Amino acid sequence: QVSLVESGGGSVQAGGSMRLSCTASGSIDLIYAMGWYRQAPGQSRELVATFTRGGGTDYADFAKGRFTISRDNAKTSVFLQMNDLEPEDTAIYFCNLKTMPIINEYWGLGTQVTVSS
Repeated sequence: QVSLVESGGGSVQAGGSMRLSCTASGSIDLIYAMGWYRQAPGQSRELVATFTRGGGTDYADFAKGRFTISRDNAKTSVFLQMNDLEPEDTAIYFCNLKTMPIINEYWGLGTQVTVSS
C-alpha cells in the first residue's frame, strides 16, 4: 500500500504565496514520476508540475515562472512553491505518484487552495 499525504493548502489573497507538501509512504518500488495536479470546479484535472523519470521537471505553461517544484533527498517528498497566485489558481491540488516496474499510479486526497481577488 502506498499513501500520499498533502499539506499546506488554504486561502490567500491574489499576489500571495503558498507552499504545498506531499509525502509518500508505504511499499514504493521505484518512483517513475512524482508531482502535482490540480482540479478546479467544473474542470478536468490538469498537470501543474512534476518530476519526470529522468529527474527533470515538467511544468504547465501557467505554472512557469510562478511555481517551483522541489523534493527532498529521499525523493519521497515533493513540494510546490507557488508565488504570485491568481484567483484562477483556485483549485484542489493533488499529489501524484507513479511507480515502477509495473506502472502504478497513486493520488493523494487533495488540498484546497483558494485565491481571492
